[in-house]
Amino acid sequence: MKEFQGSGIPDQRDFRCQKVKFNNQKGKKMSISKELLQKYAELIVRTGANVQKDQVVQLTVSVEQHAFAAMVMEECYKVGARKVNVDWDCDDQRRLNFRYADKDVLGKVLPWEEEKVKQMVEDLPCRIFIESEDPDALAGIDPEKISAVAQSRSTVFKPYRNAIEGKHQWVIAAYPSVKWAKKCFPEFGEEEAVDRLWEAVLKTVRVNENNDPVAEWKAHTDFIEKKAAWLNAQGFSSLSYHSENGTDFTVDLIPEAKWEGAGATNAVNGAFYIPNMPTEEIFTSPIAGRCEGTLVAVKPLSWNSQLIEDFAITFKNGRAVSCRAAKGQDLLERMLKMDEGAAMLGEVALVPKESQVNQCGFLFYETLFDENACCHCAVGMGFKEVLPDGDDMSMEEAKKYGINDSIIHVDFMVGADDLSIDGIRPDGSREPIFRNGTWA
Repeated sequence: MKEFQGSGIPDQRDFRCQKVKFNNQKGKKMSISKELLQKYAELIVRTGANVQKDQVVQLTVSVEQHAFAAMVMEECYKVGARKVNVDWDCDDQRRLNFRYADKDVLGKVLPWEEEKVKQMVEDLPCRIFIESEDPDALAGIDPEKISAVAQSRSTVFKPYRNAIEGKHQWVIAAYPSVKWAKKCFPEFGEEEAVDRLWEAVLKTVRVNENNDPVAEWKAHTDFIEKKAAWLNAQGFSSLSYHSENGTDFTVDLIPEAKWEGAGATNAVNGAFYIPNMPTEEIFTSPIAGRCEGTLVAVKPLSWNSQLIEDFAITFKNGRAVSCRAAKGQDLLERMLKMDEGAAMLGEVALVPKESQVNQCGFLFYETLFDENACCHCAVGMGFKEVLPDGDDMSMEEAKKYGINDSIIHVDFMVGADDLSIDGIRPDGSREPIFRNGTWA
């Protein structure tokens, strides 16, 4: 599951409804139907975040998507939000800061920033993140500087993040930008690239002119929950992965931990929400420090706006002991050394290769989408909410069960087309879970 941290697709030009122009990156214009954008905004607010009456909402969105931000804000107020606060993001600002400012300056959390997150712990806002960043925004920036800044700031913010975990709703969705679209479709001009990315985004979140996306999401989440229930009934103690690309891996599971998927429930107000849109996964947190073997990534990883490509990670005695990457080797090594828990697994997730995202037939260069194309694992922080009463536990209590703790949570895709996964029970019996990249 993507955490907050901070093709066979119909031609968009075939949509027969009123078009409006929205500002996109660098002052460019792109066309998308107002009706579809409205449907999408409603889905994000009412189904994804499930904003409740009198809740404070914290919206994080690019400055370039201000028109869509206004749509989302209005939907929040329509369902009764008390106040909508906006954190504006900007690729250019981040890049210029990293290029010119000293890493110690960038890594320092100022008093007003810490007070802001303290207020968040008090308000427990419903958080909405709209992703649209350029995958290459920090290309050419020293990976050591990026890692040092992230490590310094995350260390300060992590206790506050732990304090709100399970106690508020949140959702990550997307809005295509020109640079993101051109990264996905370099062979097309800007307008067509953005249109094609929009087509894919709307396909994966089940929004089109004639459907009821809320009903489709209900059916989709019901299917995922049934699969999770089957996994929970099996009593597997470990998983075994194998693929001809070199993946040969076993990982032990926490006996008390449940498989979850699609949605979550706010422990404070009981509101059901969908943290990632799109989502196709069923996931759990394994025992930290109890895995062996090699996992080979089948898709590039975009981390801190830089790409790691053609990589593999080898684990011994539960920790990453080596890694290799055709591109981003230094970045990958630094990622796995962010803190004590960064070299251990925090998540294993099952996604069939026929998922809506994979059907799009291209790499999104955005974890929110690419992790939902196929099976994946994550190094770093685990999810204490998979434990009984986990939402009420401190992270220290959850660690006693085997939940990993870290300042990072980074998903990487391992779902090759021939991937096999077996569930192993305490008595040694095995049950096929995946064959050839999909449910057995």
